[in-house]
Amino acid sequence: MHSHFYLLAMAALQGVTELFPISSLGHSILVPALAHWPIDREADWFLPFVVVLHLGTALALLLYFHRDWTRLIGGWLRARGGTGNEQARTLWLLVVGTIPAGILGLLLAHRIRDLFGGFAFAAVALMLNGVLLIVGDRLKNRNASGSLASLGFGRALFIGAAQALALIPGFSRSGATLVAGLGAGLEYEAAARMSFLLATPIIAAAGVLEVPKLLHAQMPPGMLGVVLLAGVLSGVCAWLSTWFLMRWFRGHEIRALRPFGVYCLLFGALALLLGR
Repeated sequence: MHSHFYLLAMAALQGVTELFPISSLGHSILVPALAHWPIDREADWFLPFVVVLHLGTALALLLYFHRDWTRLIGGWLRARGGTGNEQARTLWLLVVGTIPAGILGLLLAHRIRDLFGGFAFAAVALMLNGVLLIVGDRLKNRNASGSLASLGFGRALFIGAAQALALIPGFSRSGATLVAGLGAGLEYEAAARMSFLLATPIIAAAGVLEVPKLLHAQMPPGMLGVVLLAGVLSGVCAWLSTWFLMRWFRGHEIRALRPFGVYCLLFGALALLLGR
């Protein structure tokens, strides 16, 4: 029962940090180590546990943006698979943006995490993520604002490729795509919407591909209920995080990423100091 509390805490951590631009993978390494959470990452049930957390996050994103997806798919159907209207064109932009991160994730995810999954590396990468966010704010100041539908396919590919940076523990998927979106000339809100819409199929695919392992996993008595509850908690935290962030970016025209960048710099430095 005592260890179940830490699993639920990790679920809440995943739900928040997956969407805030502060790196869920980096936090999943740093926070349990610093707080000495008794979580056995080598246990048979741990991978299924992570799968359920990802599925919960993806479902939360689908629920939050269900109107967007309905409009996009409806527009695509009206255009008969072409780019004859704004919604169809936007959907194709998302498809193009999903391709590079999807391919790199399938080919390199486990190898990169094995090479760079250490505590100190994650802390340093989190600090570099903070620098990236602060630089992103300066990009916003220098570029003309634009809407999501105004993107070219080359820029959509660039924003999608930025997601691959999140394969490195400490770098944030949403942070990388937000900064890439700002660099491509998007408003904060449009960049955030692009980031979250791009994240949905990637996060969902990461979970779905591991579902066979989930179905065949051997779990201790009572563990399945805890894992499912953790998935729900991760989803609720992800939905609330998305709700907050969309309002945050809608209400800020400059320096919206700076607080998150400062946090990453401070927490990464603190982790290095305390982790020695």
